[in-house]
Formats: sequence, C-alpha cells, structure tokens
Amino acid sequence: MNYNFDEIIPRNNTSSVKWDLSTIENVLPLWVADMDFKTAPPIIEALNKRIQHGIFGYTITPPAFYEAILQWWQTSHNFQLQKDWIIPVPGIIPALSVIIRAFAKHGDKIIVQSPVYNHFFISIKNCGCEALCNNLLYENGGYKIDFNDLEQKTADPSAKLMLLCNPHNPVGRVWSKDDLIKIHAICKKHNVLVISDEIHSDLVYDGFTHTPFASINEEALMHSITCASPSKTFNLAGVQVAYMISANENIRKQLEAVLNEQDTTFLNVFASEALVAAYNYGNDWLLELKQYLYNNYKYLAAFINKELPQLKVLPLQATYLVWIDCTALRQSSETIAETLLNKHQLWVNAGTMYGANGEGFIRLNIATPKVLLEKGLNKLKVFAGSL
Repeated sequence: MNYNFDEIIPRNNTSSVKWDLSTIENVLPLWVADMDFKTAPPIIEALNKRIQHGIFGYTITPPAFYEAILQWWQTSHNFQLQKDWIIPVPGIIPALSVIIRAFAKHGDKIIVQSPVYNHFFISIKNCGCEALCNNLLYENGGYKIDFNDLEQKTADPSAKLMLLCNPHNPVGRVWSKDDLIKIHAICKKHNVLVISDEIHSDLVYDGFTHTPFASINEEALMHSITCASPSKTFNLAGVQVAYMISANENIRKQLEAVLNEQDTTFLNVFASEALVAAYNYGNDWLLELKQYLYNNYKYLAAFINKELPQLKVLPLQATYLVWIDCTALRQSSETIAETLLNKHQLWVNAGTMYGANGEGFIRLNIATPKVLLEKGLNKLKVFAGSL
C-alpha cells in the first residue's frame, strides 16, 4: 500500500470532538463518525499552499468547485449533474435545517427510517416538526424497508418530507435501485418530498453499488434533494464543506431563500480548496482507504465470532460504522455504552441514540489503526466476560 493507515497520530489536545470531549482519562473513542487517519496528501498540499498565501479574506465559490463535483459524480456514480443544480453549504446538518424550514411548517411530520443517523431527529425537533418513524425491519441478521408501513406513514396528511439515509447509517445498508424506485413511487403518490443524505456514498464496498436517488428516473430527479459532501470520505468534517443537489429550479429558489435568511451562503476559505483536491486527486488514496477499512471490518467480525459469539455483527455494505447486536447480553444499550465508557474506557454509541428500535445494539467506528481497533475489541471482550 502507498499510504500508511497503521500510523497512530495523537489527536488529544487538538480540540477533537472524538478524542477531547470526554473527561475520562485514557479513553479509546470508537464512537463519532470521523477517522483517525490523515486525509489524502493532495488535500494537505492544497491547504498548505492556500495557507502560504497568507490572506484569508471573504471567499467566493470558484468554478473549480462545481467542476470537481460534476466529474466526481460522473466517474464515481455514473450520474451526470449540471452546475446549476449544485448549492454549496457548510455541512449536511445545516443543509437539513435549511431544507426542513423551506418545505415544512411548524408541527408538520417528517419521515425517517429508524434506527437512523441521530441528527435527523435533532434537526426535525429544532425546526419545530415531528419525526414519523418508518422503522426498518430487522430480520435474519439484516435490515430491510417496511414498505407497507411507509405507505401508511406517507398517507398522513401532515407528512411533508422523507429523510432518506442512502447508504444507511448506522445499519450499513446500501439501498438497491429497486428499493429506491419503491420509495419514490410511494412518496410521489402522497406528495412527500424525498431528501436523500448521501454523505456515505463514496464508502461503499466491493460487491455493492451506490445508486443516487435522483438518478433512478426523471420524476425522482425533479422531486428530490440530495445532500452530499467529501467530509466522511476524506475525513474533512472540520473543514465544513458540503452541497445540496436539485434539478428543480423552484426547489432551488426556495432553498436559496432560506439560506439567505440564515446568512449561510458562503463557504470558508479552505472549503473549496479541500473539495477540489479531494475530488480531483484523492481517488487513489480512497481506494486504499476502503481496502483498509474493510480489512478492519473482517478482523472485527472474525474476533467477535470467535471471542464473543453471543454478539452478532451485521453485514457492512458501506460506511465505517459497524452495527452490533448485543441483545444476548440482556442489558440496555445505554447501560452497555455507559459501562464500557466508565469502567473500560471504551467509547461507543448506544443503539438507542438512533431511535427506540436501536435498543440492544451498539455502533462502533472502525476507521482507526488496526492496533487501536484490537485494543477496543479486547476491552469489549473483558466487559462481556464480566457479566
């Protein structure tokens, strides 16, 4: 391999949410979704070059920003975008807030497929709306969509939007084109606008293919909003760069109106530099990263199968977030997570963070050097052995 993902880079005292938020000494954080690897060298070089310029004034979004996105989606996802469809934003979470405020009013309901990314619930609540859960079905060690329930939920007159996690965090599913076609048909029937969060779309493993929701047909293209970013792919969360995609001019006008109201129309001085370098020059690094991540997943799955057979590791089709069924331990997710943190200095996410039907599960981040993953799994083994 050309890149050293085994290198342990100290992150304490760098104002890292992942490493510095806890007051517990010597904690090993395998929770929040960022990686313990340096980003791709071309990105570091681009940012260093910009820093050397020494002037960090007000910044416009350059043509290269849009051009990089267009070529990335064409080459990575076989989906041809147009420049006018792209709206820069500082992050997916701000984008969700903008979208909800643009297309829902106070008290409206927004459909989510729990267990799902916890900030969906937070953004919905912050905007004065109500989450309406189309719970995923957990069967035979995996998850699928309950389309009968989705039909019922979208038929609610108060349901205005559906937040789709594609690929899905935390269960690691890559939704098939058939899944997306069914979602579109149901939402179209009941005039529910689909918002597809595709931030994990570049972290799909061999044997699976990401299908952009907007690519499935012309109607889906014209009646959806896609949110995307290089931040998960290239470990750029702190740079704050993302974008929304919509082919519908009326939708874009409504989004831009709310962006102007909230004064969130400008990216920071490093955002465009990072995205352009990532999308134009980062693919070789990404290919090796995905290989390393999947090797970590295979190691974790083998370890748990041998040392902790009472736990069940769900298949990982995408993301670097592993969903683990701990129901055999007969403890709540909160108790498991709190005990791991306070007594074993291992920080994972309780499954209930992602919805009530996450009870009995934990989410574990494998985007870390293998030696740290090994350490974390041994802590998990000691915990389970103490019960």
